[in-house]
Amino acid sequence: MQLHEIRPIHKPKKQKRIGRGGKRGTYSGRGIKGQKSRAGRRLQPVIRELIKRYPKLRGYRFKSSSQSQKSKTATLNLEVLEKKFQPEEKISPEILLEKKIVRRIKGRMPRVKILGKGKLTKALTIENCSVSRSAKEKIEKAGGTVK
Repeated sequence: MQLHEIRPIHKPKKQKRIGRGGKRGTYSGRGIKGQKSRAGRRLQPVIRELIKRYPKLRGYRFKSSSQSQKSKTATLNLEVLEKKFQPEEKISPEILLEKKIVRRIKGRMPRVKILGKGKLTKALTIENCSVSRSAKEKIEKAGGTVK
């Protein structure tokens, strides 16, 4: 005898079939009324009650344009540009992508915004990037340009 040949000696106990007439009386051991006394009853799933309690939000819900725009924007600080670029070098989203400073977002070229954290000593030319006010001041102070 092997492990896959082992079977139980006794048969599994069959469930009592209630409510088929016979000597059990009118309610056949099911009690009176309610979900448990009905024919073909299935108890309500617990998750349904949770769904019912959850507040419903009305109206057409869509992502606002500002939220989706934020997700497609890659942000950079001046300190990163200071480390990765040489003086008089040009900076654009394409170049940032080549140098692997910025990634594609959902397969598309991201919008790049340059923020003013850190110091900048090199004169850099920045194209096709949005720039914060503080970053613009620092870039122009270092002798760079923003187009």
